[in-house]
This record gives sequence, C-alpha cells and structure tokens, in this order.
Amino acid sequence: MDMGFIKVAALSPVVEVANPVKNVQNAVDEILVAAKENTQVIVLPELFLSGYTCGDLFFQSKLIAECKKSLLYMLEKTKETNSLIFVGMPLCVENCLYNVSAVMQKGNLLGFVPKTYLKNDSGFFEKRWFTSGKNLKTNSVLISDKIVPVGRLLFKMGDNAVIGAEICEDLFAPVSPSTIMAMKGANIIVNLSATQNIVSKYEQIKDFIKQHSAKDYCAYVFASGSVGESTTDCVFSNACIVAKNGKIINQSKTDEFRANKAVACIDIQNTNSQRLKNTSFKDNASDCDDIFGEYRIIECEMIPLDKKDIDIEVDAHPFVPKDLEKREKHCKEVLSVQSLGLEKRMKHTKMEKVIVGISGGLDSTLALLVIEKAMKKLSLPMENIICVTMPGFGTTGQTYKNSVDLVSNVGAQLREIDIRPACILHMEDIGHDINIHDTTYENTQARQRTQILMNLANKERALLVGTGDLSELALGWCTYNGDHMSMYGVNSGVPKTLIPHLIEYVAKEMNSNTAKILLDVINTPVSPELLPPNKNGEINQKTEEQIGPYELHDFFLYHFLQFGTEPEKISFLAQRAFKKSYKSEEIEKWLDLFLKRFFASQFKRSCLPDGVKVGSVSLSPRSDFKMPSDASFNIWQA
Repeated sequence: MDMGFIKVAALSPVVEVANPVKNVQNAVDEILVAAKENTQVIVLPELFLSGYTCGDLFFQSKLIAECKKSLLYMLEKTKETNSLIFVGMPLCVENCLYNVSAVMQKGNLLGFVPKTYLKNDSGFFEKRWFTSGKNLKTNSVLISDKIVPVGRLLFKMGDNAVIGAEICEDLFAPVSPSTIMAMKGANIIVNLSATQNIVSKYEQIKDFIKQHSAKDYCAYVFASGSVGESTTDCVFSNACIVAKNGKIINQSKTDEFRANKAVACIDIQNTNSQRLKNTSFKDNASDCDDIFGEYRIIECEMIPLDKKDIDIEVDAHPFVPKDLEKREKHCKEVLSVQSLGLEKRMKHTKMEKVIVGISGGLDSTLALLVIEKAMKKLSLPMENIICVTMPGFGTTGQTYKNSVDLVSNVGAQLREIDIRPACILHMEDIGHDINIHDTTYENTQARQRTQILMNLANKERALLVGTGDLSELALGWCTYNGDHMSMYGVNSGVPKTLIPHLIEYVAKEMNSNTAKILLDVINTPVSPELLPPNKNGEINQKTEEQIGPYELHDFFLYHFLQFGTEPEKISFLAQRAFKKSYKSEEIEKWLDLFLKRFFASQFKRSCLPDGVKVGSVSLSPRSDFKMPSDASFNIWQA
C-alpha cells in the first residue's frame, strides 16, 4: 500500500554571486545526489541561479539571459530524475522582472511561481528590481518555444500530496500566500528564501515555520540562500528546515561555509486526517473562496516510496514526551487538569468527602494523588478522603502493604472491607463453583467492590472517584458496571504509559518514605488481582501477559484515533518504533487483539461516567469519540 510518506529535501548549495553557470552546476550536483536517495521534492534557495545579492546587476540583460540558459541546462541534466524540483531565479515577463520559483520534473518545466511580497526595508531593496506577483497580468510565458504556466499554481503529486511554493518574505506577511494555498488544498509548502544571518534570526524563523505549519496543518520545507552570497553588508544563512504540524523534523547547521541540506520523510496522510477533523479549517477555506482568486492545479508524476526508503524516526511512546524537562512540565499540567476537574465537581455537588478504592496499583495510586491535590486546593482535611481497601481472592501482601502505607502517609482515612465472604455467598446464590476461575469468578469481585464503594459513598455523602484509565477503556479492560462505573473518573483521559511518569513526578516532591512507596508501586506488575496468587504469594495474574504490552496498545490507540491510520500502516510504524523490543509477529498479534477489543468494547464506553480529558486523545462518548456499539470491524482485520 501507499504509506503516504513523501521524502523532501531543502538544499542550499554553495552559490557564486552573478555566476549562473557555476551555480547551476553546484545545484545539479546536489540534486542528483538527493534524487539517487529517492527524494521526491527538492527545494533550492531564492534567486539561486543568479545569487540573491546581485543588486543592480539584475538590470543587466546578460545576467537574466544566462539564468534562463542555466535553467535549460538544469532541465537537461535532471531529466532522468523523478524529483519535483523548485529553484529560484529572476524571470522577465512582459518587461517586468519577477523573483520566481521555477518548477520542473523529469526535464519538463511545469511552471513559475512569482514572489508576492517584496521586502523593502532593513537593508533589502527588492522593489528596486522586482515586481510583485500580484501585478502579473498574464498566466503563461514562452520558454524555449514552450508555453509555461506562471502565477498562482499548485502541484499535485499522487493522491495525497499537493505542493505550493512561496518565497522568503511571503512567509512573514500577515496573511501569507501559503496560508491561502493551504486553504486551496496544499499540504506541503516550500519556501525558497535568502535570509540574513543576524543574531536570533534563525530561532525567529524556526518559530514562524512551526507556527505556520501548525495552523495550516501542513509540512513546510525551507531552503535559505548560501553563505556564498555577498558579505558586503551582511552574512547570509544557509538554513535548511523541514517542519510538519508545528514540529521541526529536521534542520541544518548554519555556521559552516559549505553546501547545506535537511532531508526528511513526512507523513502527509496524517496531516490530511488532521484537516479532515478540523471544522474551522474547512470554514476558513470556504471564506477564502470569496476573497482570493483560483489556483491552477498542475499534475505531476508520483512514484510512491518503497518501505526501505522511508527513513523516519517513530516515537514509541507518543503520550510521553522524551525530553525530561518537557515531560515534567507535561506531568505538572496533566495533574493540574485532573485535580481541577475533581475540584469543580466537588464544588458543584457541594460534597466535601471523597471515596476511592485503593489497591496499591498504578491507577488507584494516581487517583489518590489527584484527590490529595484537589483537597488541598479546597482547603479540606485529608481525613475527608475515605480510602477503601477490599482484599479479594487475588490480593497479595505487596500491593496491600503499599496501599495501606500510602494512605497513612497522605493522612487519609483507611477502611478495610474483605469482599471474599460476600463473593462466596453470591457465587453460591447463583450456583457458580468457586473453583472455576472464569469471568464470573473475576467479575463477581469487581462488582462487589463497586457495590461497596457506591453504597459507602451514599452513606457518607461522598463522591466516588473512579480510577480506570484511557488505555483500559480502549481495550474494554474493565468490568461492565464494576470498576467501569463511578461518580467521576479522574484517570479516564490518562493513558497507561503516562501514569508511571505522573507518579514519579509526584514522588520527587514527597518525603523519602512516601517516594519509596510510590516507586515500588511503579515497579509492581499491572494486575487486577482477581485470581489467587501463586504458591509464593506473588501476583499470578499479570495483565500484559493476557492482553499484551500497554506500550504497544497506547501506540496503536494514538495512531488509530489521532490520524485514522490503517492497520497495515500502524503495524509498519510500530515495527519501526519497537524494532529492538518486539518481533513483527508479536506486533501483528497484539494489533489484531487491540482492534478486536476496541470495537467489541464500545458498549462500555457509550455509558461512561463523566471524566477528565487531559490530552488530544479521548474516548468520551459525549465529546470526542462517537461510534455505534455494534459497528463491524471486518475491514480492519488483517
């Protein structure tokens, strides 16, 4: 299948001012190297064939003619390549000089896109030589006996990619041409630039590009003029940057006198999926139809990348920031959102007490930490937190001790209610053999615990806080009308892979005794503890041995919901992300199980209690995810 990846390159070869013959040779050398690596879109700097800093030499007809001859030479030398190439040059049309991007593929000249906004301040004097593309009166130009489109053009490659070109200052205009192009369907914007290398300029440009690619839901490929430009009054940056959806994917250094480049594979399918879901983007696009003229679409050839050519780094844990500083900031924000949600609910219900089932596991530990934070904000005493530990047939000494010690350290109340006698009686009532450790055996315990918590909440006039997390809801790993139910779910938007980091973040702020308990909770295997322990008294029922690793399921969930990614592509991405951890057969096995469980469990999500959304992925049936409970998943099966 076409994975929807496009390989792009921003190139900044060494330039010689007013030497088109040398410049085109330098460009061709770099283009051929990139083309051999199956690069599909190649971008060179603004006015590269002439050099940006020619000054009044732009008035010399000899320079303009040599640029045109160099363009024809480039067409001839790149006719065996499949790359779509953008290169900057001066072009005379109807006695006006334009700063344009020439666009070519396989030796064919596809069009010229003129610069719209000419910079005429801070040492730039472009209006002295060039005319804005807004003033262009014709839509074609004759080049070597061929009529070539000129003006507002978009270049369509295959089913997924539409490329628009703007030039340098266009990016910084309040309403840039690329924003309009994005509204017209462009999902890759290329920028041919010539940028002064002054203090902080590079960081400013990166900020603009990130913001631009984020709000326009596009990839952005930026190639700036070489250090070979004139240094009469300033130095030029040979910055090359590739960004997508608000993130820099690749960038070059800018302090070396040599050719520069930034190459990246960008996933256009997930960019398109983001646009599909964003109604403001569609509404804004329709508004633009009334203000701006039409763009002509130029069809280009597209050869999809082979899997071996897709050189990408895939984040194995998309819900967990890699950078420690960013991760800690993220954890702080998540905990704040969770506690604020609970604080508002308690204020609204006028309840000053909270009930929570505590097990010594990750989820109930996080819930307790969130409750503690909310109670402090509400200036309520910690003893108003009623923690209930309910030993069952699978409870082990380690988890029991951790839960008891943690409650004590927090200063909350602890109540212990042994559910085993009630469960034995109930199984006798319904005629179930207690030695048969099946779903009935397990769910009897889960529902008994929920019954206790609900009734205790009524008795104490307290709010029952649910502990189930986002990953469990995705997999349906909860007992319907058991741990599935509460009065408010503080963890319902938190994926399992993030929870250890949230607890670890809190542990750093706690005393050493509490921190030790929290770290032990993190290192305890995930388990519902519904089946009896092994002969050594250790946890016998490990969740991830039954349903697969949560890090895989969170990865599947992220790509499935965030981008609507097809299973084959999710598998491909997972194999890249987890190549050192899991074999491809394991990934396929757990992906198949994820999809089966996800579709089969919608009925549980359809009647979820209220809960907190903390990130971009949520399964709330009221806001973020609406799916019929009886939808077929046949087309998603392998």
